[in-house]
Amino acid sequence: MTPTATETPVWTRKHLLGLGELSREEILYVLDTAESFKEVSTRSVKKVPALRGRVVVNMFFEESTRTRMSFTLAAQRLSADVIDFSAKTSSTAKGESLRDTARNIEAMGVDIMVVRHPAAGAAKDLTQTVDCCVVNAGDGQHAHPTQALLDLFTIREIKKRIEGLNVAIVGDIAHSRVARSNLRGLQKLGAKVTFVGPPTLVPDSFEQLGARVAHDFDAILPEMDVISMLRIQQERISSNVLPSLREYVRLFGMNSERLTRCKPDVLIMHPGPVNRGIELAADVADGPNSSILRQVTNGLAVRMAVLFLCQQAASGMPSST
Repeated sequence: MTPTATETPVWTRKHLLGLGELSREEILYVLDTAESFKEVSTRSVKKVPALRGRVVVNMFFEESTRTRMSFTLAAQRLSADVIDFSAKTSSTAKGESLRDTARNIEAMGVDIMVVRHPAAGAAKDLTQTVDCCVVNAGDGQHAHPTQALLDLFTIREIKKRIEGLNVAIVGDIAHSRVARSNLRGLQKLGAKVTFVGPPTLVPDSFEQLGARVAHDFDAILPEMDVISMLRIQQERISSNVLPSLREYVRLFGMNSERLTRCKPDVLIMHPGPVNRGIELAADVADGPNSSILRQVTNGLAVRMAVLFLCQQAASGMPSST
């Protein structure tokens, strides 16, 4: 789809910082663009020239495997040159500020910065500092927009719709940027979201954001179309926010017995990495209801779409799919 001269392009943003700022139409446009890119990964030569001559830098100030590799492959499949930035061996380890580091990197001719940082708002701050495109790959507990977009893409691909679906997000909601981004995206596309977990990790205050809060996982299982299990971080396990790991698994772990109480076609999701035997039993993680590997596959197409659309907007060219 190519906009005519008289049409306003659906996507005009050179940055992707979060889903809260996107309209329903913009989210759907990203998903549609990703759908057109997905087949690239099935070709014998897995490349298109969409970003030939462009330079993408992965600036990751937190450890990452899936997201970093996914963005690297996405940029390469668009024919961009890719630089992987390591915070541990950079000048930031010597005291250089994030802004100065970004300015110096941009001065080398970078077109897109993919940024993951432990501080909420770091990616947005960089948009006030650099002229190139900035894509948020996760900032603190604030947002992880491409994870939410790939989750939306996966749900729509399997369920054929998002509007009207009941979606449960289970686990450490209080500290999850994935949960926050998914909530915003799912709400805009018409799904009903329930946050599930112990009160220490899922406070009732989340109802102010429009989510339903539930502390009894078993009670809501029969009505759910999608269940997304969040990773429980080791620091939560050793803190006083959980009574014990065994108790958490007993009350909120997804196992084969709980799966029998769900709809037969319930979709089980997880953003990864999975703690097997904690959030998900192995037979559920590897079972027919699980979409974990499909999420990884779809993440590549979604990140290709995001890089492409942001660079097209920065170039002042109408995006096409």
